[in-house]
Amino acid sequence: MSSEVSEREQKVLNIIETARAKRSKFRDAQITMAHGAGGKATQSLIEGLLVPAFHNDTLDAMADAGTFPVLGGNVVMTTDSFVVKPIVFPGGTIGELAVNGTVNDLAMAGAKPLALTLSLILEEGLPADRLKTQVEAIAEASQSAGVSIVAGDTKVVERGHADEMYICTTGLGLLDDRAALSPSALRPGDKILVSGRVGDHGTAIMLARGEFDLDADIKSDTQCLWPMVDTLLDEAGPSLRCLRDATRGGVASVLNELARASRVAMVVNEAAVPVHPAVAGAAEILGIDPMHVANEGKMVAIVAPEGADAALAALRSMPGGEEAAEIGECKTEPEGMVLMATAFGGKRVLDQLVGDPLPRIC
Repeated sequence: MSSEVSEREQKVLNIIETARAKRSKFRDAQITMAHGAGGKATQSLIEGLLVPAFHNDTLDAMADAGTFPVLGGNVVMTTDSFVVKPIVFPGGTIGELAVNGTVNDLAMAGAKPLALTLSLILEEGLPADRLKTQVEAIAEASQSAGVSIVAGDTKVVERGHADEMYICTTGLGLLDDRAALSPSALRPGDKILVSGRVGDHGTAIMLARGEFDLDADIKSDTQCLWPMVDTLLDEAGPSLRCLRDATRGGVASVLNELARASRVAMVVNEAAVPVHPAVAGAAEILGIDPMHVANEGKMVAIVAPEGADAALAALRSMPGGEEAAEIGECKTEPEGMVLMATAFGGKRVLDQLVGDPLPRIC
């Protein structure tokens, strides 16, 4: 009987593997909230519509930032938009989030953040004091991250059309000589690390909305990750394959993207994933995995086996990385898939989400 089950499971895995090997196509009749959630709908929008339309080598790499040579150096550029609701939440604000989210995309490419542009879309009727608070948060976060706001734009839309304010940013950084990172660089045997407990940011936003009757002290983990990356490059630079900040779609989406890009399998040990009990409880109420819940100050690091211990020690030595953990390993089969080894001794597919359980979290 066990061999029959094993054979059946293998057939299912083979079907999924074949389907996932194909590039996503955009066939939807209209845009839904799911297209902004970082899951399968987002993937189909990007891979099926945007990347083919703007086709070039930089975009085809499917990274969060693009690198190009300028005057003998390698400049890294990224852009982002922030529509989080509410704009003030436990542990952060939309202004702080806009700065940290943008510089983190640069840091994940191995680039030291240098400068930002800032565009504000303000809703008619926004109290001036509310705006001043966000401007101060942007200034403070920029100073902390070591970047300057060098250009900007401001627009105002009619009352009821912007949920107080939206923020759009562009970030510019300089690629560090110690960095040689790529989503396609993963190899079987590589170790999967996370820099701390997962799902805090998405849960903090959910609690701030009052959507669930939960009394938990969960705060957003929003922070600039460049100091942590700088330390990683010092301690384990040649061993680092790839870095990604696990924002929309959580750690699960990051792992699926990387597994597909490098054509490797991944096996994650569920018991090794650091999760706050309140985050686990909220995810259970929603019927989702904490691995699908957004973060704004956590990264996934894929490291060659010989450098994993040094990388983990480096993460744990930094503020915000005290709970860093090794959670899994890259394998050969099933190619392009992520499996979760459960506490019950079995394995299940850890896929990207189709829907949007926590909209507007960044």
